Amino acid sequence: MATYQARIIHVSIDRPWQEVYAYASKPENMQYWASGLAEGLRRDGDEWIGDGGPIGRIRVRFSPENPYGILDHTVAMEDGTVVGNPLRVVPNVDGAEVMFTLLKRPEMTEEAFEADAAHIQKDLMALKAILEGKA
Repeated sequence: MATYQARIIHVSIDRPWQEVYAYASKPENMQYWASGLAEGLRRDGDEWIGDGGPIGRIRVRFSPENPYGILDHTVAMEDGTVVGNPLRVVPNVDGAEVMFTLLKRPEMTEEAFEADAAHIQKDLMALKAILEGKA
């Protein structure tokens, strides 16, 4: 059984975790903080379609609403690649931790992995700024 190199990228947000989850779980809000989806997403049945910028058109499937802060989603790219994105919001006293687990897929170079990590950190910081009223 194989495992991939993993990195947990996180940010603390000074808002109740339920509020963070409520905002971040709405695909309509992703255009404001997930820079790869700057053009936004449009609903197509159980999936959402968007322009993933440099990666082209994407189809996104989100985990159903839940009381656990799970925001996992899969992204299917035009070339057929499907990437799972584990994303969680958990309580941190009166605030929240938002954690994204980035997995280094076999075809990724170390440079691409580092670039993805930096991109995700930037997006999480944008989410923090919005929710803390600093955007």
